[in-house]
Amino acid sequence: QVQVAESGGGSVQVGGTLRLTCTAPGYSARLNCMAWFRRATGAEREGVAAVWTNTGGGTYYSDSVKGRFTVSADKTKEVGFLEMTNLKPEDTATYYCAAGWVFAGSACHTGRVGAFNFWGHGTEVTVSS
Repeated sequence: QVQVAESGGGSVQVGGTLRLTCTAPGYSARLNCMAWFRRATGAEREGVAAVWTNTGGGTYYSDSVKGRFTVSADKTKEVGFLEMTNLKPEDTATYYCAAGWVFAGSACHTGRVGAFNFWGHGTEVTVSS
């Protein structure tokens, strides 16, 4: 079992920066894809970013965050990060980290929700103007 937990959420003003952390003890033994999702109040869950942690790496970003967010992870330390810059009010949401295994780096993206077997409970991000 992999216990996923997020931290680092908070309240910031427009244009601010936050760094979310995802800890996943047990990840390195059998998983290779870590992703971030978010859900705003009254909205559906949205995929944000993903990172493939096998040799060669590889990242995926949704169009809404591309160029502003950076996803990374350290497989050996079993930790991942989501660096969020130039935050906008529409980034306000609960952010979830998820971990799973995929057969190739090209498959490590948030569209393959079924690949993510382990989820955290979320951390809230509020961006105010």
